Amino acid sequence: MTTKVQKSIMVNVPVSTAYNQWTQFEDFPQFLSGVKSVTQITDDRLEWVAEIAGVKRKWEAKIVEQIPDRKVAWAAVEGATNAGAVTFEDVGGGHTQVHLELEYEPEGLVEKAGDKLNIVEKQAEGDLERFRDFIESTDRPTGAWRGAVASGAPTGTPDVDDAAASRGDSGKAGVSGKAAAAAAGVTAAGAAAAAAANKKNNDEEETTV
Repeated sequence: MTTKVQKSIMVNVPVSTAYNQWTQFEDFPQFLSGVKSVTQITDDRLEWVAEIAGVKRKWEAKIVEQIPDRKVAWAAVEGATNAGAVTFEDVGGGHTQVHLELEYEPEGLVEKAGDKLNIVEKQAEGDLERFRDFIESTDRPTGAWRGAVASGAPTGTPDVDDAAASRGDSGKAGVSGKAAAAAAGVTAAGAAAAAAANKKNNDEEETTV
């Protein structure tokens, strides 16, 4: 079972400024919540370490298509199974529309519980807002890489099938204490809700009698 997330945001900087900042992958922890580090191994390989809902995840992603001022698309090749693309559209007046499409496979009870609460979707929305605030406040990128990456024909937006090589290794996940607490909280909340519903039904039956 996979989950897809699509989010867009308007950024009040020229498209080249927004794109150039996004190519500075190692700066992602400054505005992407939960991202601990991103290491650029080669022009088209990135190693990610992140913590989402208390679950530590590590994965390696391959950039399958990168077009200056237009698009960065990736697919995991090891670790957490995910793929997607970020596109940039010049809408005039020095403004840029940034659009994110992401597909991933949640693993384990904690991630699946978080998935039902739309945690990743909310986080993606917040991350785009923090990216906007970051680049608008500095008004200039921290760097730029204007090279292109192509793997043949245009890829469109990669999906988890393009990240099939990453399946089967459990995303290199390590469950932290916060994750265990989150799982306990989800379980306790469910039990409390069930108990409350059961009590309400019993009270109604007694009233009827």
